[in-house]
Amino acid sequence: MPRIKGPRKVKQYSNEFKVTAARLSHLPGVQVKDVAEELDIHPFMLSRWRKEMREGKLEVKVKKPIDPKTAAELKRLKKLERDYARLKEEHEILKRLFP
Repeated sequence: MPRIKGPRKVKQYSNEFKVTAARLSHLPGVQVKDVAEELDIHPFMLSRWRKEMREGKLEVKVKKPIDPKTAAELKRLKKLERDYARLKEEHEILKRLFP
């Protein structure tokens, strides 16, 4: 078998991806090889992630819920940023039209 020349392609997957893939493979009637094929990963890798989940080595940190006041403030801030960007663009257009 010929050896592939060039740099080796190594993918690093996030913990969220690994946990989601492992959870998918635990669904009833779903086989590891099918999940691995759909996610374009090797079945052995998925089996290893499943084992790491069983052993508690692979976890996803649960995101803390955001305070409603903080969420409202973030929403308001994003709206202000959008409005500012639009006004800035309008100002630039007016400067070009009326020098």
